[in-house]
Amino acid sequence: MGRYVTIKRYSELSGYSEEAIRQKIKKGIWRLSKHVHRAPDGRLLINVEEVEKWIVSCPEV
Repeated sequence: MGRYVTIKRYSELSGYSEEAIRQKIKKGIWRLSKHVHRAPDGRLLINVEEVEKWIVSCPEV
């Protein structure tokens, strides 16, 4: 797996629905230029390394 993947691919890998991913981006939970990058063709790509850091930084339930 590469450092950057499409929303669809990240959904397949993580179990988050595509809509849940889009909502995290829309609400600013995953920030542009950190967790998400816009490719030159306009497509949004998920930075897997940064999202993994976000996951482990959350307090355990």
